[in-house]
Amino acid sequence: PIAQIAIGSVYLQDCPINHYIPIYLIVVGVLVLVLNVVNCCLPSTQEGEEEESPTLLTRCCNFLYSLISFFVFCWFITGNVWIYTAYQPDYNKNTTNIDQHCNKTLYLFAFWTTTLVYIIPCVFVTCGCCAFLFICMLG
Repeated sequence: PIAQIAIGSVYLQDCPINHYIPIYLIVVGVLVLVLNVVNCCLPSTQEGEEEESPTLLTRCCNFLYSLISFFVFCWFITGNVWIYTAYQPDYNKNTTNIDQHCNKTLYLFAFWTTTLVYIIPCVFVTCGCCAFLFICMLG
């Protein structure tokens, strides 16, 4: 999240093809940090402890966490639209059509951090399926 905030801030004015791409990075970075802070504020119960009724603070933190998570999900979908519809921008600022350029570092960072959100779960699911098949073949 800190890298997203930093890159979005540094290149805030460097993507005329879609000026929302750096804003997307900044907002998603800040929201993920806020989610982590809210998550740390949530009290956890240890195994074996009796669960008490949630306090007002716990309910507020849960509500805030859910609300921010929903917004992050919606913001992520919106960011996908902004990033993937701009694919592949002109990285050269000195072209005749300056409105079609986007800083290469900014765009590729946004593109790959977004794309990795899809790739990583696919890799884990594929590995899990392979492990399951391997266990079934042995067993």
